[in-house]
Amino acid sequence: MPMHYINLSGYKFTKLNDLEKFQHELLTTCQHLGLKGTILLSSEGINIFVCVKPETLAPFSACIHAIVGPLTFKESPSVEIPFKKMLVKIKPEIITFGVEGIDPENAPAPGISAQEFKAWLDAGKEVVVFDTRNDYEVRLGTFKNAIHLDIQHFRQFPEAIKKLPEEYKDKPVVTFCTGGIRCEKAAPFLLQQGFNNVYQLEGGILKYLEENGHAHYDGECFVFDKRIAVDAALEESDTIQCHGCRQPVTYEEQQSTEFVEGKSCPRCFA
Repeated sequence: MPMHYINLSGYKFTKLNDLEKFQHELLTTCQHLGLKGTILLSSEGINIFVCVKPETLAPFSACIHAIVGPLTFKESPSVEIPFKKMLVKIKPEIITFGVEGIDPENAPAPGISAQEFKAWLDAGKEVVVFDTRNDYEVRLGTFKNAIHLDIQHFRQFPEAIKKLPEEYKDKPVVTFCTGGIRCEKAAPFLLQQGFNNVYQLEGGILKYLEENGHAHYDGECFVFDKRIAVDAALEESDTIQCHGCRQPVTYEEQQSTEFVEGKSCPRCFA
């Protein structure tokens, strides 16, 4: 795929003050560079989803570095800009969880790299793999034999954990999500709840696919922009969003007689 644009996603948990000042600086810089996307700011850190041209990557990165220090982005190419506007928002949390006492900056769970996680799976190591994402994301693709919690929003994760078998608490556990940010809270929460051996997949699914392709992973990965989903090569897939229920609709589902473009899909046809 020609790299007309680069989609960047990244986050950092770090204490921030003067949020209004940073909001103004970021919005001014992004507008000057012609960027589009969303940046979330809070007292706990920054969460970034933006689309840049190759020549604007360096000045944008320099702006971020000046505010929060080093931050590693996950990159994926696209021929179009998958965002409509540039937004910089101030929020109570950069990823909504709603649980007090979780401190990803100072008390994170141990991480496991994409390469090491693949090695565990290659070797058939006994491990409980938790998908921390929402049900519509899981439906598009997930790791083989991963356990998901059938939640519709990450805020429901803490309550869903209470329904898991007690024996999971004594087994090695790996949590994963799209880019890693949800696991920064989910994995420490599991430790808080008495799970003894918890790791979070560094960089999430996107980093894993970048380094390992589809090994041990089935399907696509939902992304939060108008691309809707990417394949194992991190290229935009044929999945679209239903106009009626806003759920993702795969290419196969688009062949159904219950799919009416601009109206309905098999999930909301009735």
